[in-house]
Amino acid sequence: MNSTDRIAPAIDANLAVALDALLAEQSVTRAAARMRTSPAAMSRTLGRLRRILQDPLLVRAGQTMVPTPRALALRDEAATVVHRLGALLSPATGVDPAALRGTLSLQAADLVGAALAAGLLTLAGQEAPGISLRFRAEELEAGPALRDGRVDLEVGAIDHVDPETRVEELVTLRMTAAVRPGHPLTEGPLTAARFAAAEHVAVSRRGRFDGPVDAALAEHGLSRRVAVVLPGHLAALSLAARTDVVALVPAAPDGDSSPGPLTEQASVLGLRLLDIPLPLPPVTIGMAWHPRHTSDGAHHWLRTAVRRVLGAEPSGRPG
Repeated sequence: MNSTDRIAPAIDANLAVALDALLAEQSVTRAAARMRTSPAAMSRTLGRLRRILQDPLLVRAGQTMVPTPRALALRDEAATVVHRLGALLSPATGVDPAALRGTLSLQAADLVGAALAAGLLTLAGQEAPGISLRFRAEELEAGPALRDGRVDLEVGAIDHVDPETRVEELVTLRMTAAVRPGHPLTEGPLTAARFAAAEHVAVSRRGRFDGPVDAALAEHGLSRRVAVVLPGHLAALSLAARTDVVALVPAAPDGDSSPGPLTEQASVLGLRLLDIPLPLPPVTIGMAWHPRHTSDGAHHWLRTAVRRVLGAEPSGRPG
């Protein structure tokens, strides 16, 4: 058997950590406490180290233990090895956003994209000027697009469940009615019947006329007239600003004094937001990504930036 055929010896990293603790503490009891184990277990480990290194390492001197010359020679090296092991096996930290380079692709509905674009562009300019952003409409099937890297991050109402996809909820919003100033619905109390009697614009990429609002109206024996279906929210808001159709906009939930992250375009158009007198389900905006990007520095910056722009609290899970 030549040297290339020799089997490499098994390496037990725990022994290196134990050796560092024993040489630093010069006490089996204190080393055991540092390693969160029992003195008996640490004593057995010391015995194993003595056999491997063929040196007593620590010897009794009265009430204390003192290191042998071999132990003194190994002490700094053991500490260095353990430090490097810790760095090797720790999550990546301290990524400098200013050093990041590349393009990050986000998929989002137009209203979400409009809410994100300005904030992300500002943050990128301040923190990560080497990052470029590409926004894609909801044109791709998100699961496969995330899996094969055509999209880095999906932001919006996440309605697909893929076993490998990571999903984080960001903000929960309530649906409101957006109308032009002076619209008849702004005069007097807004009832379910008055809301249903108005003409509406629906937003659907698939051209659907109905949605959760219609189900809620049906519970009251009511139905609405959808005059037009548009594929995007921004077009619907623009139409509502110039006609008497009613558009829907997700706003901050009741009790929240902020307008909500998705209402800026409605404000720019001068639209009034009215509470809808129906028990509508909340709208949850989240983000989804493939787990291979979880520890990537650029992707971590992007997820953190999206949270900041949408005013979302950290989820508590790894970022």
